[in-house]
Amino acid sequence: MKTKCLIIGSGPAGYTAAIYAGRANLNPTLYTGLQMGGQLTQTTDIENFPGFPDGIDANEMMENFRKQAARFDADIRDGVITEVDFSQKPYVATNDRGEKIEADTIIVATGASAKYLGLPDEEKYRGQGVSACATCDGFFYRKKVVAVVGGGDTACEEATYLANLCSKVYMIVRKPYLRASEIMKKRVEDNPKIEILYETNTLGLYGDNGVEGAHVVYRKGEADEKKYDLPIDGFFLAIGHKPNTDIFRGKLDMDEVGYIKTQGDTPRTNIEGVYAAGDCADPTYRQAVVAAGSGCKAALEAERYLQGK
Repeated sequence: MKTKCLIIGSGPAGYTAAIYAGRANLNPTLYTGLQMGGQLTQTTDIENFPGFPDGIDANEMMENFRKQAARFDADIRDGVITEVDFSQKPYVATNDRGEKIEADTIIVATGASAKYLGLPDEEKYRGQGVSACATCDGFFYRKKVVAVVGGGDTACEEATYLANLCSKVYMIVRKPYLRASEIMKKRVEDNPKIEILYETNTLGLYGDNGVEGAHVVYRKGEADEKKYDLPIDGFFLAIGHKPNTDIFRGKLDMDEVGYIKTQGDTPRTNIEGVYAAGDCADPTYRQAVVAAGSGCKAALEAERYLQGK
């Protein structure tokens, strides 16, 4: 099949790109990827997206995005793009059924995935006390006790943010020190609401109605090892994100983690007619409203590029 604009990914960036490209009569084709609706579908209520004063269920919002894209004739297909060839024009993408798609422009909106510890309880309590985004979910834990896992800048930022809302924030840190920059270290060490638990690992979570606490161990495997339960209401992962960009390695310019590099304030990549939008190109903000804005920019760029041809 052939398309003027292929969009890879179905989070706020992908669907917004599809809305704009559809309205520009580009008849875009969008592949949803493994996680239809993107990372937002891992959370429950969204309260910080403009236009929803009472908040909205995350899955409902992403379904609305999908319907809006479909209304403007976006061809939305379930499936995963497994390979891309930028060596010729039109570009060629291959899906997980082996079908080839020829595209004049491509918008990469594959998002990123939060890293988890790999505990079965993380899955069990996801959306019921387990979160990978303090900015998204911190509001639900006002005046409550929470824990943040991690010892880098992100963990310190999340802990500081949560300390403004919560009555107490524990930082669960594997190492005997923080990996964060000096300024971030000082910020958490000086905050009376934050307690840092060094050399501590999480073994599991417990609770009948969502998370009520964490099973933790201090100095695991050492002579003075100590296991205990830490009562908390929320468990926040801050051990990093991995952009979903493996199929573009060696083809698109990326940073050392795998985030796609874009040119200046544009979504342009190093390849003409190929754009990156949303969390796959954003290690900094990682918010739905920012991703949606970048999807809009990518579609406008694709439209201008095609007009220029």
